[in-house]
Amino acid sequence: MHKKACIFNWSGGKDSTLALHYALQDPMLDIRYLVTTVTEQYNRVSMHGVRETLLITQAESIGLPLYQIRLGEMPDMETYDNIMCMHLEKFKAEGITHSIFGDIFLEDLRNYRESKLSEIGLKAIFPLWGKHTRELITEFINLNYKTIIVCAQENLKDICGKIISEDLIDQLPPEIDPCGENGEFHTFAFEGPIFNKKIDFSIGEQVFRTYSSPSKNTSANNDTCDKPALSGFWYVDLVD
Repeated sequence: MHKKACIFNWSGGKDSTLALHYALQDPMLDIRYLVTTVTEQYNRVSMHGVRETLLITQAESIGLPLYQIRLGEMPDMETYDNIMCMHLEKFKAEGITHSIFGDIFLEDLRNYRESKLSEIGLKAIFPLWGKHTRELITEFINLNYKTIIVCAQENLKDICGKIISEDLIDQLPPEIDPCGENGEFHTFAFEGPIFNKKIDFSIGEQVFRTYSSPSKNTSANNDTCDKPALSGFWYVDLVD
């Protein structure tokens, strides 16, 4: 059988990291690019707020080509879909047949991704799908990966800027998913088996950003999902 030529939708966070960890062990997957959406105005990873320079360092440490999709801040769905369609057509022309995501249980998001890919003639792969989120984060930690929380819902300010550990997960409110799969928080992975070297950074300022209204963000990044009906997120700046 021929290998499946793939793109990997890379957010830089823990779910992306663990999904890539699995995908790299599958001999039938040929990963051609790490694909990340980056907000043009700020040169930062969409939703996560991580600097483009750290994203580039991540990709270099992993050893896979990085492909950036540049977006305006909070594009409407029509604009977003048109931009993504253009890039997916380019990937298809290069012989790519599959797109890999780190989603775990959000059915509507999976359906959206599969529907948009099918319009181009591509298929989706979900290495983490259906797994228990507490078991996933425990596996992530036991594999000696390290990740820092770079943004969190306004009611989770205290965890923003902290490195994920079993103790931190134990202290989360019961309504918060251990992997933040409902959009409660996002992370930046900086050390572990898929990285050739640890990614160094220092912690900068913490800021609170508000959004005009809740909306579904279905970007190429595998960690994104429905925004909660809150006024905003806390972000911590990682400085390389």
